[in-house]
Amino acid sequence: MNSQVASQVNLVTGSQMLRLLWLIPALPLAGFLLLALFGGRLSRRQVARVGCGSVGAAALITALVGADFLRAFPDRPSYHQMLWKWIDTSEMTVGVSWYLDALSLLMVAVVTGIGFLIHLYSVEYMSGTGEAGVSAPAGRAGEDHQGYARFFAYMNLFVAAMLTLVLADNLLLLYLGWEGVGLCSYLLIGFWYREPEYGAAAQKAFIVTRIGDTAFAVGLFILFTQLKSLSIQQVQTLAAEAWPIGSNVAVIVAVLFLVGALGKSAQLPLQVWLPDAMAGPTPVSALIHAATMVTAGVYLIARMHQLFELAPSVQEVVAMIGLLTLLLAACSALVQRDIKRVLAYSTMSQIGYMFLALGVGAWSAALFHFLTHACFKALLFLAAGSVIHSLGHEQDIFRMGGLRRRLPLTFWTFLIGAAAMSGVPFITSGFYSKDWILWSAWSSPLSHRWIWFGALLGTLLTGLYSFRLLFRVFFGEVRTQPIGEPGVAMRVPLLVLAFLAVTVGFLELPRTLGDLPLFSRYLSHVLPAIETIPGMDKSVEALVQIAVTFSALLGMGLAAVLFLPRATFVDRLAGTSLGRALVIFWRGGWGFDRMYDGLIVRPWLHLTRESGELIDRGYESLAVAAESFHVWLSRTQTGHVRWYAATVAVGALVLLGLFAM
Repeated sequence: MNSQVASQVNLVTGSQMLRLLWLIPALPLAGFLLLALFGGRLSRRQVARVGCGSVGAAALITALVGADFLRAFPDRPSYHQMLWKWIDTSEMTVGVSWYLDALSLLMVAVVTGIGFLIHLYSVEYMSGTGEAGVSAPAGRAGEDHQGYARFFAYMNLFVAAMLTLVLADNLLLLYLGWEGVGLCSYLLIGFWYREPEYGAAAQKAFIVTRIGDTAFAVGLFILFTQLKSLSIQQVQTLAAEAWPIGSNVAVIVAVLFLVGALGKSAQLPLQVWLPDAMAGPTPVSALIHAATMVTAGVYLIARMHQLFELAPSVQEVVAMIGLLTLLLAACSALVQRDIKRVLAYSTMSQIGYMFLALGVGAWSAALFHFLTHACFKALLFLAAGSVIHSLGHEQDIFRMGGLRRRLPLTFWTFLIGAAAMSGVPFITSGFYSKDWILWSAWSSPLSHRWIWFGALLGTLLTGLYSFRLLFRVFFGEVRTQPIGEPGVAMRVPLLVLAFLAVTVGFLELPRTLGDLPLFSRYLSHVLPAIETIPGMDKSVEALVQIAVTFSALLGMGLAAVLFLPRATFVDRLAGTSLGRALVIFWRGGWGFDRMYDGLIVRPWLHLTRESGELIDRGYESLAVAAESFHVWLSRTQTGHVRWYAATVAVGALVLLGLFAM
């Protein structure tokens, strides 16, 4: 009896605090509006307080709301908050309403928490004369106070849009946030708009992701016409009742949603925008590629998992695309010279692991890797920004080296991030999330053995390119003199993220290492558990873990042999004709840009040039016809009343004749 009373009290208390849910997206949006309208009148310190403080306040509200939500969880697995009706017609009612459950709370916590750390880092990183605060290259130096306020305004709007996306109770509001992050990515990637190539990179990201966005929108239209609802929960229930497994409509909608997810998450074949997105400031890269935009596709598929379960063939395609992306991106990461492009390709590869997990039905494993990836990838980008900051905006890793003694804090935090991404066993978060995905790929009836072997090869390549980057930047001789470690505002996020990159993995320990399924138990109220093939006991799981551990350590060992200073084998191999061709091919992203340029961009430009005159002549002909028609009609204005009366009479007779017919 006492327990029931306590439960009811918790529900009432929680509902009081949960009413603050609307503040989570509203605070960053308010920060954007304040900076957009009055940023020019605020000092840099005031701009930083508004830009950083609004996201920090949202993170604090998230902690308070999350604590009360978890206090009543799982007795109350979700919370719905309606603010107002957005569209109210006879056939469609859509509200501005929020939906909080285990999945959306996870996403909101990551977006606000990691987002706040990146904003705090940006306060110092963006405060100098250029991006790094030191002798910035042409086009970046001399960025005035307006640029500082503009940066934080864009960042606040980005966070607000992402929070709208993950908290939306209906697909139309989700799509609003979806398009919002696309717009903000264009603004942030092209932040240094004075440099044409950066504007081109922003346009490329915007146009390529529009392909996926269009497919997503068409999927929404089909869903509404078939089910007469856009509520995320209701749509999936109605779809399960109306469509059998393998239904053509379910397959079509799932394919359209998948194309939308591929565009946002930079998976094959819509991955070409992500490496060029490194044109934006480094904190932008950390925000977009760690915790927000590129994981939107993962969230969409996980949120609509019941729809994808109705289309098993599409779910299998999700796994195949994830596998291909993680392998191709890993190979490209091996040959990049730009430190940020290495991390960009690594992001594509790690999100490929998430797609692979979604495709084999390991929904919780995909979200667990999302969590660990957000921590170690944000850490790697911010540590890379510290290197760039210290080297006067140098990004070529072949002009770096010997920085481990000059930048000890940056080195150790970068090492922790690289170790977590590589999956160093037992002590890093990346090991536990990646091991869970590999075990799922082995034990799931939706998977195939070749998928597992491909994912295992990916773990080797991840260790190889991660530690290649580490050795090139921090070992060997000093090629560019650093100016020293960053200040406190940049150090604190590095330390916090390093701690998280080590510890968050312990939220889900496998059966062979303690059996502590906290994360999967938490998400089990939203996402179904993965089915496993009979006979998959602890001994089989241990063998899979040994294989994953050996593959990761082998990749790191090969990196030490191939890329430490005295090793010249790789340089000799790259100097051969075959090696040069392979490096050029992989560095160019496997030729996708050239293929799209030849098949789509150039033909389209040629068509517009050739057809331009024809189209112009068509419009000119319309103008001439209108002018001639005017001249002819003006001749009927004779001023004779009898002529006007006769005209009216003839017109009346014509109308009567038409009606009579």
